[in-house]
Amino acid sequence: MSRLSSLRQQFTPSRVNIYFSTLCFFFPPVLGSVVSFVFNGGALASVVLIASGKRHFNADRPMIWLTVAIYAYCAANLLATIVNNSFVRDAPHLIPLVTFLFFPVSYSTWSITQKTMLARTIVLSSMAACFVALLMAVIQQYWIGVRAEGGAGNPIVFATVVCLAVVVCVAGALSGIERARNPLFHAALAGTIAIIYSGSRIAWLALLIAGIAVLLINHRRLRGRNAVRVLLLLAAVGIVVAAFGFQAISGRVGFLHSDWNALGAQGNYDSSLGIRVALWEIGLKAFRDMPLFGHGVGATQLLIKQGFHDQFAMETGFNHFHNGFLTALVQAGILGAATLAAIFVIAAGNAARVLRNSSDPVERFGATMIVIVIVTYLTAGMTGILVGHDILDSVLMVFLVCGTYLASGRQAPLMEEQAPPPATQELLRARQ
Repeated sequence: MSRLSSLRQQFTPSRVNIYFSTLCFFFPPVLGSVVSFVFNGGALASVVLIASGKRHFNADRPMIWLTVAIYAYCAANLLATIVNNSFVRDAPHLIPLVTFLFFPVSYSTWSITQKTMLARTIVLSSMAACFVALLMAVIQQYWIGVRAEGGAGNPIVFATVVCLAVVVCVAGALSGIERARNPLFHAALAGTIAIIYSGSRIAWLALLIAGIAVLLINHRRLRGRNAVRVLLLLAAVGIVVAAFGFQAISGRVGFLHSDWNALGAQGNYDSSLGIRVALWEIGLKAFRDMPLFGHGVGATQLLIKQGFHDQFAMETGFNHFHNGFLTALVQAGILGAATLAAIFVIAAGNAARVLRNSSDPVERFGATMIVIVIVTYLTAGMTGILVGHDILDSVLMVFLVCGTYLASGRQAPLMEEQAPPPATQELLRARQ
């Protein structure tokens, strides 16, 4: 009985949420798509718990508005399929939208967690992810001889999720959520090196912009020792970039310069930059053909393959247009792109209100999480993937759920943890 009671204490709903949160923030750089199984599996469990009455649907106003935008985006994609009468073709591509539909359900069960504990779990899990990401990047760079891609299987996706982890570490250190600041700064440095080894130029820019945003949000704390630590961190980053990343950065910049000259002088699209420009031209033409509702989510690969063949006499294919909003315009038209933009606009509005009105460090950390994910996704999505990738979709929902709850949500009551144990209940009845 003692072992059984011990297990029950270890696996209370709140503790399970902490374990679940740890996996959601640690897995993306390390095990890649496993985070999708974890998030969606947890969401399915949440559906069962809410349906059985063991959890209550928690509806905060910021969450409701964000849910409306997310569901409108999903509806726009479904409408595009209906207009194009392409259910059979689009069905496999519509199924991943379930990850977005899980947003309010996941929010309701995640919000039983005590806020400070959740915030610390997020920071510490991100710290561990940065260290492991560096280890994987070094192995892939020097032993395997490829660009670092971690467990994501894609350098751009790997760099994006590590960027989030790095900036969360910085935000955790500056906000005062976690007192052990030195390990967080070391983790941020480790993650930065991993991003350099990924060779993702747009992720380098995203890291810079997101890092500046976090410094601006926490500028009042940048005094005394904090200011010295930040200056030392920036100096360390500069030294590390010069020592470890000079060759990688100079090589990638050199490729960009070469591709630009080849495209401008010779009209050669057979390069990394040239292919992106070609994809944008193909996408814009496809958008002009069906501007309002788009071609449907399943038409992208066919449009790209045919566009390369007809417009550039090239035989190649991709499953997105290397620009998130252009992909949305082609797949679901103006309606799809507008609803996708609304998700980020509403999330940014929620964060801005908290940062303007609240001085609570946990609430401000949650708002900072929202800013981090918006800046990183919008920057990386300009030349890569914004949504439509299982890892990125799951991580976006994880950040929006946790960030919105920490910033402006209310903790949901959990009756089974509030009730006294049976023995205590019997004693109380006896006394009455």
